[in-house]
Order: sequence, then structure tokens, then C-alpha cells
Amino acid sequence: MSRFWGALTGRTTPKKANLDSLFMVPSAAITLQTAAGFTPTGRGSVCFRAPDGAAYQQVQDEVVTLLREDADKPDVQVQRDDFGFTWLVVDRVDDDVEGLCTDLHAVNTALEEQGYATGLLCSLVPFVDASGRKVGLVYLYKQGTFYGFAPTGPKTRDNLLEIQVRDTLAGELPMEQDLQRWLALWGAPGL
Repeated sequence: MSRFWGALTGRTTPKKANLDSLFMVPSAAITLQTAAGFTPTGRGSVCFRAPDGAAYQQVQDEVVTLLREDADKPDVQVQRDDFGFTWLVVDRVDDDVEGLCTDLHAVNTALEEQGYATGLLCSLVPFVDASGRKVGLVYLYKQGTFYGFAPTGPKTRDNLLEIQVRDTLAGELPMEQDLQRWLALWGAPGL
């Protein structure tokens, strides 16, 4: 009955995020490198709308501490963008995509478990080719899907490259088919 009522009122139940999809990124990174020449930068981030308050700040501090205590000791930073979103940025000097995705999974899971799932927007893993072109592999938390974002300037993007990334990785990752959900992440760390 509730599904029927949701259809009548135009409300739908959001798709539950499958954070384990992040563990498919290392394999997709190999495909992206062999098919298009893009290599991971060693940086990744989680974007979310951080609520105000001491309770949230404590959770954020605990997540940062957890990552910094990792045996591999990634560099972890917290940044705010011009749109009011917070980016928790993880840098791994050895371009360890598996370790990076484990870190991003841990951040998402910790925020989700503490009740902040509604504020999670996306996770981002940037790649670069030999000519310096950049493309970010973006995981949309609320959709459970990926898309490519390839900025070429302050407010311009390479749509053709983004579609190429979608087509290249379609067999490996759940790629977002609705182009309207391919958010422009202007000023995202690593891009």
C-alpha cells in the first residue's frame, strides 16, 4: 500500500547506497588506464553537507583520527567548498587505489552509522592522463551509481570524455544513466 501511496503523491523511496560498489573501483581503474590512458592520482574524497554542532564535529574528528591511525598513514584533510559542502580528502602517496577505496568506504560507513547518511552527497576518485586531462570517477551516494566528471576550466567540462568513461566502465561499475544526475563538481579536490 505504501508503494501505491508513494506513486500517487510523487514520492519514491530513495535507492539504498551500496557502498561495496566502491571496492569495484580498483578493477575499473585498470580498465580506465588500459582503455583510455588515465591513471589514479592517489587522492580521493567524500563530499557531504556537514550539520553544525559539537556532536557532528566529534564524529568528523573520530573519522579523521581513524584514517590517520591506519598502518599506511594516508594524509587526511577536511576542506569546505564555495557551496557549503565539506570534503574529507584522503591522499595516498603510493597511488594505492584499493587502500584509497577502503578509506572512502570507511568514511561513508562511519558517517552513515552515526546518522548522517542524509548529508552524504558523493565520493570522488580523480584520474589524470599523460597530457594532464583530468576526470573524476564520482560515486553518487543516494543513487548507488557512478559517472565521470571531466572539468576543463572554471565552469566548463568535457562531456565527450565523460560519456567515454561511462561507456568504457559500463561493464564494471553501475554507471548512472540519467545525465541530469551528472553533477558538476566545480572546485572538487583533485580536479
